[in-house]
Amino acid sequence: MQPPEFPPLPALTRAEGEFIDRYLQVVDQVGRINPARADDTYRALRAAQALASHAAALRDALTLMHERGEARIHSTTLTRALRVLDGERRAGRVTVPPAQTS
Repeated sequence: MQPPEFPPLPALTRAEGEFIDRYLQVVDQVGRINPARADDTYRALRAAQALASHAAALRDALTLMHERGEARIHSTTLTRALRVLDGERRAGRVTVPPAQTS
């Protein structure tokens, strides 16, 4: 049985690809820190420590885009890339879960 075939990533510049990758790393770390979802202080602490380096890498990716003259963020294309890379689920871990109704 073959694994499911994922849609292809849209065409991105190298800097845009780096931007998306670094953004998702930041989102993943914030999701691990989220007090509404975290269950272990040590894991949250480790994620918080990693967040600083991932945020710096995100800043560097955006700096590179700016220096290369990529002044616009093409949100439609980058949104497609985020969806292909499971960005919706990953970003969902940053939110507060809905209230439990009894």
